[in-house]
Amino acid sequence: MNIGIFGGTFDPIHLGHLALARAAAENFDLTRVLFVPASVPPHKQQPVASYFHRYAMAALATCNDKSFVPSLLEAPDVSVAPASGKKISPAAATVGRVNYSIDTIRRYKESLKKIERVFFLIGIDAFRDIAKWHEAEALFRECAFVVASRPGYSLADVANSLPEKLRPKESVTKPFAKSPAHGDLVLDGVTVHLLADVHSSVSATAIRAAIAAKKPVARMVGEPVAAYIKKAGLYAK
Repeated sequence: MNIGIFGGTFDPIHLGHLALARAAAENFDLTRVLFVPASVPPHKQQPVASYFHRYAMAALATCNDKSFVPSLLEAPDVSVAPASGKKISPAAATVGRVNYSIDTIRRYKESLKKIERVFFLIGIDAFRDIAKWHEAEALFRECAFVVASRPGYSLADVANSLPEKLRPKESVTKPFAKSPAHGDLVLDGVTVHLLADVHSSVSATAIRAAIAAKKPVARMVGEPVAAYIKKAGLYAK
């Protein structure tokens, strides 16, 4: 069984995210794709919407696809406030520990059988910073990567984005410079599958700006998510 892990702030989740997940599922026979909203992302600015709103939007966006599963793997701890001993309300549970992908993957793999494989889904813009991620080398040992490519990038860009100890020599990557970023990059301790033609111009930043300007966003996020955003008053100035 092949399992996809798709993490992100999803602030909000949009149709570009779903397109990447569908392409990955079709190309790599993924039985499930887990959409994992981050509570405290280490590499981005803090989300605008609360974790609970972002999880709800992920659930709505994925409800019509049986292979898509909204996941609570990085949900904040809302159990007990240490000082008072009182329950923390969801609205107050905005501060928690940083969510590192390596911890999420390891925690999830504890529940899997050894025959099951994990694929980490990511866009190429985020992948370019992968060497800066917490325990990046270990992350490549834990799972294969599925990277959504786009025009303007080459296999050399992908190879040169790897953590230094996993990066091939320049003599190896130089011929890649003229090769479009698609296909597979398999090195010692590294498996990266590249998906072409799934890049979307939609961005969460543009969606939030459109909402603030009182413009419709259903074509970017889908009707259920658009209705939720409007009902909850999210991203409106």
